[in-house]
Amino acid sequence: MLNERIEQGVALLTMDNPPVNGLSLALRQALWEAIERLEQDGSVRAIVIQGSERAFSGGADIREFGQPSALAEPNLPQLTQRIEACTKPVVAAVGQLALGGGLELALACHHRVVADSASLGLPEVAIGLLPGAGGTQRLPRAVGLATALQMITSGTPMKAAKLAALPGQALIARCVPAAELVEQALEFARGTMDCPKLSERSVAPDDALLNAARAKAAALAYPAPLACVEAVAASTDRPFAEGLKAERAGFERLMATPEGRALRHAFFAERAAGKVPGVAADTATRAIRRVAVIGAGTMGSGIATACLMAGLSVDLIEPQPEQLERGLKAIDKHLGAQVDKGRLSEDKAAKLRSQLRASLEDAALAEADLVIEAVYEELALKQRIFQRMDALCRPGCILASNTSTLDLNAIASATARPQEVVGLHFFSPAAVMKLLEVVRGSATSPEVLASSLAFGKRIGKVCVVAGVCDGFIGNRMIERYFEQALFLLDEGASPQQVDAAIEAWGFAMGPFRMIDMAGNDVSWRIRQERAKAGTLRRAQPLADALCEAGRYGQKSGAGWYDYPGGTRLGVPSGKVEALIASHRSRLGRVVRVVDDQEICDRLLLALGLEGERLLAEGIALRASDIDLVYLHGYGFPRWKGGPMFELMQRDPAERAALQARFAATPHEPGGFW
Repeated sequence: MLNERIEQGVALLTMDNPPVNGLSLALRQALWEAIERLEQDGSVRAIVIQGSERAFSGGADIREFGQPSALAEPNLPQLTQRIEACTKPVVAAVGQLALGGGLELALACHHRVVADSASLGLPEVAIGLLPGAGGTQRLPRAVGLATALQMITSGTPMKAAKLAALPGQALIARCVPAAELVEQALEFARGTMDCPKLSERSVAPDDALLNAARAKAAALAYPAPLACVEAVAASTDRPFAEGLKAERAGFERLMATPEGRALRHAFFAERAAGKVPGVAADTATRAIRRVAVIGAGTMGSGIATACLMAGLSVDLIEPQPEQLERGLKAIDKHLGAQVDKGRLSEDKAAKLRSQLRASLEDAALAEADLVIEAVYEELALKQRIFQRMDALCRPGCILASNTSTLDLNAIASATARPQEVVGLHFFSPAAVMKLLEVVRGSATSPEVLASSLAFGKRIGKVCVVAGVCDGFIGNRMIERYFEQALFLLDEGASPQQVDAAIEAWGFAMGPFRMIDMAGNDVSWRIRQERAKAGTLRRAQPLADALCEAGRYGQKSGAGWYDYPGGTRLGVPSGKVEALIASHRSRLGRVVRVVDDQEICDRLLLALGLEGERLLAEGIALRASDIDLVYLHGYGFPRWKGGPMFELMQRDPAERAALQARFAATPHEPGGFW
C-alpha cells in the first residue's frame, strides 16, 4: 500500500494501490502514520510522496464509495491538514495524473515537482459534487481565481506545462520531463528547508469574475457547478479555516441531491458495463489494426471516420461510385472540421487520411482484422454480404454488422463461422456519438466479444453488451417511447408540445425533432419490412402518412416540422397540423387537453417498463446498462441518471396509479401498461 525508503536524508514514500492509487482508508492510514513517524525521525530532513508510473493518484478509491470506510478517520480532509502541518518539507512528485483527491493531496504538500506531461484536475463536478478536501480553497491560492474557477466548475484537467506557465502561480515548483521526475523531486527536497503553506496565501477578490461564473453555472440544470463557484468564492472573503467549513457544508449538501445521486449512478454504470458474464478479465483479445467498412452511406462513412480518428487503417468499400464519393467527402469534411477547431494539426489530419483506402471492389476484405457491414436494413441483403465476407476474410477476422434491428443470429447463419460474428451497432453520427451497442449472438465467442469491447474502447466509445432481439436495447425501447408520442398526438397534443415538454424535463431533443433528424423514412421502411414478414406489432398510420407525403425530416426539408432554407431548427407546419386533424377524424377521436406532466410521465414510463422487459428476457445484463444506452445514445439527461434510474425513484403506489390510468386510454385495452 505504501513503500518507503530513505535516500541521503530524504524519505521517499511510494503509494501502491492499483490501478490509480485511489486514496483508500488503508492508504490514508499508511500516509498518516508515515508522516507522524518521519517527522520525529532525526535522520530525515524532508519527505517526497510519489505515485506509480500510471498515476500520482486518481483521487478517492471508488471501491469505497458509499461505504463507511470512505469517511473513516483519517478522512482525506484530515490527512491533507496533517501533511500541510508537517514541520519538515513535504514534496509531491506528480507524474501522469493527479485528479480529485489526488490533486488535493498534492496541494497540501509544501512543494510540487510535476512531470510536464501530467494532467491535473478536480473533476468532482462531473459526479455532482465539489472538491471536499481543501481543493476549492487551496487551488485558487495556487493558480489564481480565474484558473481555479475554470478548472473546478468544468472539471476539465489541465496539462502541467500549461499550469506551470501561469504568471505568479504557486502550484508547481518544478516542471520536469517525466523520466527525471523522482530524481528531480529528491534533489529539490534535499535543497529546501522551507515549508510554505498554500493556506497562508491570499486570493485577490474579483466580483465581476465571480458573478459571471455564478450566472453561467446557474443556467445549468443541476446544482453542483453553482455550489463550486460559491465554495471558490469563500477563498476570497474569509480565512482559510472558514473557507474549509464552507466547502465542507457545500459538499455535504450536494451529497444529498437527487442530481448528485444520478450523476454518481452514471459514473458507476460506466465502470460496470465492461463486466460481462462469460467473458473473464483475462480473455484473449485479437489485434485489430485494419478495419474494412462495407457501405459508404451516412453510417458507413461515420464508422470509417471513427476508426481513422483512433489511428486505425481503414478500407471503405462501396460498389456505387457516387455513394463512395459522397462518403469520402463526408470523411474529409469531418477531418477538416477537426483542424478548424484546433483538435488536429493539418499534418496529423493528412496522416490519418492517408490511412484510408477507398474501393468499389471487396478484395480488400482479405486484409482486414475486422469487417463492419453498414448497409441498408434488409436481411437478405445483409446475408448475401456476410456470405461474401465469409468467403474472402481470413480466419480470425471478426465479422460485424451495424444492424439496428435485424436478427443477428439470422445474419450469422449465412456464414460457416457464426462464432466470429458480432453486432456493432453505432449511433448516428457515428464519428461523434459515444454509444456502441455490442450485440452478442447465440454463437459469438467470448474472444470475439472481448475483442469487440476492446475495439470500442479504442475508438472512444462507451460499450454496452446486448442480446439478440428486434431493436436490441435502445431501438426496442425507443419504439415504445415514440409509440406513446404518436398516441399523444391522437389525443390532442401537438408535436411541438410533446417535444417542448420532454425537453423542459431534460432531454436534449424531443421524439419528433429526434426522428426528423434521424430520418422518418428509416423507421417507415422497417415497418414495411415487418408488415411483409407478419411481425409488425402495431401499425402507425399517421407516421406512414407523413412519409407518404415525402416528409422524411431534415434531409428532405420537411418532416414533423418544416425546415425552410435548409435550417436545422424546425418550425411548426400547417401541413402536419392538417395531417393530424385528418388522422383524428378517421379515428373518430374527440381531442382533449393533454398537460405536460402527462406527456413526460407517459414517455418516461414507456421507456422504463420496456427496459424491465428487456431485463426479464436477459437482453440487457443490468438496469444500469440500459441507462448508459440512453445517456450516451438518446440524449437522456445525465443528471437524471437514465430511464431505469428514473423509474426506481418513483413511488411504487404512484407508478401503479399512473399505469392504471394510462391503461384506460383508447389505445391500450389490456395492452402495454
